[in-house]
Parts: sequence; C-alpha cells; structure tokens
Amino acid sequence: MIINRRKFIAFNLAILTTACTNKKQHKIDLTISAASSVQDAMKDIRVLYRKETPNVNINYNFGSSGSLQQQIEQGAPTDVFLSAAPKQMNALQRKKLLLTETRQDLLKNRIVLITLKETVNNVTFNNLNKAEFKKVALGDPASVPAGQYGKEVLSSLELYKKIDSKLVFGKNTRQILFYVETGNVDAGLVYETDVRVSDKVKIVDIAPESYHSPIIYPISVIRQSKHPEEAKKFTEFLFSEKVKNVFKNYGFSLVKD
Repeated sequence: MIINRRKFIAFNLAILTTACTNKKQHKIDLTISAASSVQDAMKDIRVLYRKETPNVNINYNFGSSGSLQQQIEQGAPTDVFLSAAPKQMNALQRKKLLLTETRQDLLKNRIVLITLKETVNNVTFNNLNKAEFKKVALGDPASVPAGQYGKEVLSSLELYKKIDSKLVFGKNTRQILFYVETGNVDAGLVYETDVRVSDKVKIVDIAPESYHSPIIYPISVIRQSKHPEEAKKFTEFLFSEKVKNVFKNYGFSLVKD
C-alpha cells in the first residue's frame, strides 16, 4: 500500500508539473489590423510587448483603414482595430462589431505636402494648379483617411476641382510616398509621420488644421475577438509611458498626453 501510495503521489505530481508547463508554454495569437501610417511604430512596439508578455504573439495586418474596415465587416479574424480616422471605426460601431467600452482615441497626426528633396520649384498647396506641376498623388478619399483629409484641404483652398485631372490616387500613404520617391508624381499629400521613414522626400507645406477634420486615430477591441482579455491588455499597453515615447519618436502626437 505504501508503494502504491508513493506511486499515486508521484503520478499526481507529474500531472501537475505537466499542466503547469503546458500553461506556461501556451501561446496566444492576436491579430492587430492597423492603418499603414502606424506600421513602423507598431513594429517597434511589438518588440517591447514581447519582452513583457512572451506568451502573446502579435500579428499585424496593415492597410488602408477603409480596406481594414471592410475586412472586419466580412468576418476576417481580428482582435484589435487601429484606424487612421473615426469614420471607419464609427461604421463598425454602428454595426455592433466593436466592444464599445474599449474604444479610445489614441493618436493625432498632420497632413503635409511633399516633393523629392532635390526639387527646386516653389511648391505649396496654393500653387498646385500651376502648369509646371503635372501630377499630384493623393490617397483615395473613399477608402484612405489621408485622402479624405487631403481632399478637405484642397477643397478648403478651392483647388480640388481645379486639379482633378492631375490627381493620382493611391491605396495608402506608403504608396503615395513611393510615387513621390520614384518621381512618378511632382508632389503628394501624406501624413507628417510618413516623411520620417524616407530620406528621399521633404515637406514643402503643412496644412492648417482648420482646413480639415481633426486627424484622430481611434482604437478598439473587435467583438469577434477570440481573446478579448488579452486584446484589452495589448490596447492598454499602447497608452503606457514607454509606448508613448515610441509614437512620439515617429512624429505622432498623443490624444491623452
């Protein structure tokens, strides 16, 4: 009986040890759908989060906010959505696809006009209708928040219709940046933060904030998330002091600073 009892205790200890080991090794995958304009900052943030939460693997899905919105509406696996504008987040909220108590405003940005660094022409928003400027890149206003804001800026200056034939639409700000870098367009409208990742372009004009809607990046956990608690923890991590510094290094302003 003593031997059997010892075997029984050893067996139970083995089960407990295995259970604890499995618990420690259990990995959770989170999918974060985020606007293209935040991708560089978010990649740095993933490194920080992995150090603090090694059992959570962060997978990013970057794209235009409009495209990401559509993917979520169509059921694409998503735990957290970080949009470059409230419009897309509002649409998901109306369809009851958000955990609304987790929705918060995270970042702010600016719209700027860029050209190649070696450009010598005096380029500003006001003179884009001059004949010397043949092509101007802008995000598609229907799906790209930067394009929506850019259209508002040009409309405020009564230029949008005047330069309609010059406009080349991009699917996100990184594509517009590429168009300018390669000389396929004379100028482009992007976020101020996009310029931080290129050594080939320069800012030639900054849009007054009164010319467009406030550029706010809201974030929320998606209702269909399979790991809502872990998704909430990651979202809250983005508001921590160390992460705020990452965003600031990439040129973002914080809503709650």
